[in-house]
Amino acid sequence: MNIRTVSLPRRGFLLGLAAGGASLGLAGCGFELRKPPVFAFKSIAVSGNSALINQVRRNLRAAGTVTLLPGDDKSAEAVLDILGEDRERLVVSTNSAGLLREIQLVLKVRFRLHAQGGKDLLAATELMQTRDLTFNETNALAKEGEADLLFRDMQIDIAQQLVRRLGAVKTL
Repeated sequence: MNIRTVSLPRRGFLLGLAAGGASLGLAGCGFELRKPPVFAFKSIAVSGNSALINQVRRNLRAAGTVTLLPGDDKSAEAVLDILGEDRERLVVSTNSAGLLREIQLVLKVRFRLHAQGGKDLLAATELMQTRDLTFNETNALAKEGEADLLFRDMQIDIAQQLVRRLGAVKTL
């Protein structure tokens, strides 16, 4: 019985070759991490005060490529107006006794981006997120807290989508 062993340096070489081949295969696939958006404007005014608007401001600051100004500042190149923010709870299903079993949470946000002169850069646009939530009467308080967390998650998602939409504007 002849058993052949591979020496440690050769084993390391083979492992390195296998890892290098895998990284070369991924290098050509086009995968790229998301970069901060490049805006067509250098400054933006965002008016209002809500949890969603504050999240949009945080995302704009985090992008680091635009100056964020107060909503009443007339020197801003672009102005973001949040036209509406609606939260809804829709009944999806009930049991045979008519008690609530499942609800759908809906968050709709309407916004508009315009230049300081009034030219529309983005016409009135609506973004919408939905989440389903099972419901049980015995733990209604916990489900109310879960609904608040889901609404907060939807706000974060919509704020990120909104900033990406602002980044899609190419000209003033």
